[in-house]
Amino acid sequence: MAFPLRVLLLLFLSIPFSESKSNLSFDYYKRSCPNFEKIVRETITTKQMSNPATAAGTLRLFFHDCMVEGCDASVFIASNSFNTAERDADVNLSLSGDGYEVVVRAKTTLELTCPKVVSCADILAVATRDLVTMVGGPYYKIRLGRKDGLVSKASRVEGNLPRSNMSMTHVINLFASKGFNVQEMVALTGGHTIGFSHCIEFSDRLYSYSKKHATDPELNSKFAAGLRNICANHTIDKTMSAFNDVFTPGKFDNMYFKNLPRGLGLLAYDHALVKDPRTKPFVELYATNQTVFFQDFSRAMQKLSIHGIKTAKNGEVRNRCDQFNSIQT
Repeated sequence: MAFPLRVLLLLFLSIPFSESKSNLSFDYYKRSCPNFEKIVRETITTKQMSNPATAAGTLRLFFHDCMVEGCDASVFIASNSFNTAERDADVNLSLSGDGYEVVVRAKTTLELTCPKVVSCADILAVATRDLVTMVGGPYYKIRLGRKDGLVSKASRVEGNLPRSNMSMTHVINLFASKGFNVQEMVALTGGHTIGFSHCIEFSDRLYSYSKKHATDPELNSKFAAGLRNICANHTIDKTMSAFNDVFTPGKFDNMYFKNLPRGLGLLAYDHALVKDPRTKPFVELYATNQTVFFQDFSRAMQKLSIHGIKTAKNGEVRNRCDQFNSIQT
């Protein structure tokens, strides 16, 4: 059956199409900067070997960047007298300096090799992937060609990132608003298998859980005692922290999910994952099958990496990751 040209055109226009995502490709820098990935890989290897916290810090930085304004390196912009930028929003003040530093190091080298070609957003996406792989996690392909964003405002951060005291329904709805289902949310949360959380984020579970129990009774008792000791001075020293995964904190694996049913989840949100019927099946699946976790984490990270990306129409390739090329407010 033949269709008139007008009908075919209408059918084509009805197909969901993202111009920004179509501009990305796996070999985007093949001609313009052929050593791009090699330079990033060498940079992250040196940094991770000198500071093992780099992988976790960069992964968290990537997540915080992508969830606010999309994956556009807006979290790198420094505040000035005219604008308070994303990185100075309350929830971002605890982001590790290692994540910022490893991207800036790579950007500096790339500017010498192929100036004004590679975006900070692409560097962050690839550096995150390579660091996850370096500490034992899965390798996944990353589409390239993102541009750096032209807006970075602290006022736009709140409500776009999950908080440790949010209800599970609130967190699920937040991820849904970004296009992620519950399984993808749980897979991404598996990133907690590396890194640490500051005591202030879970201190209420240790010292003021309820009128009946000072400490959350569902925390493993020995684990809770250890945390109370580690976090004893958290009101004075805000940098006090504990590993998210007490057994293999520097290795990307599925131990985080294995820990949750044992009462070894650090944050209230972690513990809620294994209690809520919407998320519990995925926790149990990933706890017993690391291969499936790695596959789902890879797919979720690929999806996250193209969330809200910018193109030449609404972005730029910054000369410096912490500054717009022209003055923005």
